[in-house]
Amino acid sequence: MIYQRLAYVYRFRYTAFMKPIVLLGDSLSRLRDFPPDARSEAGFQLREVQKGNDPADWKPLKTVGPGVREIRIRETAGAFRVIYLATVGDAVVVLHAFQKKTQQTAQRDIDLAATRLKGWKD
Repeated sequence: MIYQRLAYVYRFRYTAFMKPIVLLGDSLSRLRDFPPDARSEAGFQLREVQKGNDPADWKPLKTVGPGVREIRIRETAGAFRVIYLATVGDAVVVLHAFQKKTQQTAQRDIDLAATRLKGWKD
């Protein structure tokens, strides 16, 4: 009985303050298209962001907008990216998710994230 009570308090204490995730456009279906290992890692890193922590591997994407970041995931299947904003409001906004095919991020992916950010702010 005491273990159940402690588990409940622990769960309530740490999940009550997490930011919700808002997925814009086709971000959810793109995340679901990731290979299992990359999808799992993306979910883990987004959960860290929800808790207010930094992801393990990220960089700012100032070309998309202020406060926008990119989670970088490297797996055997390739490189995957999740572009998000967590500094405005009380939610984590996922702007775009994709597999990176070249060394430099494609301009169309940057433009799509910027368009979604602009649409979300309006």
